[in-house]
Amino acid sequence: METIVLKSLLALLVAFGVAALLGPIVIPILHRLKFGQNVRDDGPKTHLKKQNTPTMGGVMILVAILLATLIFSDRKYSLTVWALLMTVLFGLVGFLDDFIKIVKKRSLGLRAWQKIVAQFVLSLGFAIAMYFHPQVGPTIWLDRLDLGIFYIPFAMFVIIAVVNSVNLIDGLDGLSSSVTSVYSLATGVMLVLYVLTFPKTAAEPDVSAQISSQGMLDGLSGLAAFAFAVAGGCLGFLVHNAYPAKVFMGDLGAFTLGGAVAAMALLSRTSLLLPLMGILYVATSVSVILQVGSYKLRKKRIFRMAPLHHHFELGGTPETRIVSMYTVITAIASAGALIIFWLCK
Repeated sequence: METIVLKSLLALLVAFGVAALLGPIVIPILHRLKFGQNVRDDGPKTHLKKQNTPTMGGVMILVAILLATLIFSDRKYSLTVWALLMTVLFGLVGFLDDFIKIVKKRSLGLRAWQKIVAQFVLSLGFAIAMYFHPQVGPTIWLDRLDLGIFYIPFAMFVIIAVVNSVNLIDGLDGLSSSVTSVYSLATGVMLVLYVLTFPKTAAEPDVSAQISSQGMLDGLSGLAAFAFAVAGGCLGFLVHNAYPAKVFMGDLGAFTLGGAVAAMALLSRTSLLLPLMGILYVATSVSVILQVGSYKLRKKRIFRMAPLHHHFELGGTPETRIVSMYTVITAIASAGALIIFWLCK
């Protein structure tokens, strides 16, 4: 089982290397294709200088995750396959959104109803698949909490909420990659700890149960490699996306990471820890909901601008400080989640 540590670390390093090395290749191509970012007129004025910065750089993250996971995770274990499938399909939705923005030369891509339909169909399909998966549904806290048929709407809510939250938090140079890299590392560590300590705490009484448990552990080992690959891809992308960004991930990258985060939470059956580990994903979405709701009901805004990171930005906090603050908070929250996981496993 100790090979899980080696494979996970190698997945991290390979994904980092792939994403970092793809930068000098992909960024000039995006420049030549004129795949530049169209900045919203109603956004922070400091963002106007980012106009035409290459976007769709999320392809580097996606390729890094795919290569590292396929190399260091055995594909016969379907947890990894489902994680990759969710990542790729949501990434495809993001690609379509980006492509329309670039072709139409506007800041909005897919229509709202088109995004809703795409996310609903994908989340429903994945929720049903996970419900019938022997190592996943309908439980959400290892083997302790069985939701029954209600697992399907729960999983759909998690997927849609996470994908949109990760997309919303992608508003500053390096913000989404930094937060998601910490989240993914924490999830990877959690899975490694679970696999390494499982035989000591849950020896099975019969051969069939032992085979079943071994299959589950092998599946979680592959998912751990996937989590470390996601972290590595984010860190490698940060080489080019840290302030001042040379490239943006675009919706292709944001939806890719959203699908990956949702997959990690549901497939590892640790989704109850997601609001803590992803506390700033939650805060970002809540800030938008409160802002929109307040303006529609009272014609007054709660924040200077939503999502929340723009509120701090318009208050004079530099982008780099906001990114650092978000990263540190995510790290502390993830450490707390690891402690809870260790005490409850």
